[in-house]
Amino acid sequence: MNNITLNEAQIKVDEWIKTIGVRYFNELTNLGVLMEEVGELSRIMVRKYGEQSFKESDQGVALADEMADVLWVLICLANQTGVNLTEALQKNFEKKSSRDGQRHIQNPKLTNSDI
Repeated sequence: MNNITLNEAQIKVDEWIKTIGVRYFNELTNLGVLMEEVGELSRIMVRKYGEQSFKESDQGVALADEMADVLWVLICLANQTGVNLTEALQKNFEKKSSRDGQRHIQNPKLTNSDI
């Protein structure tokens, strides 16, 4: 599969919604769907990396697929609200670099391997 940019992903999701999905769910419905998808991702993460054991109903559920479901709905919300995710992510990198440029490096909890 070819790599796609965030902008291309936003276009592809929009095309899919308008041709196969009929229309977008409203923004509040999609927010609820996003929370559901994050919950499903959390369920797999706590079973794979945390202390909970897998249930029979968890069999065949792929972590990557759950992450893609979260991304899909987030892209839907971005499309619906006019957010360009490429621009938003670039600005977020700038904000984090400016705000946290030294904070993490100076955090002994992150840099001291004895902790």
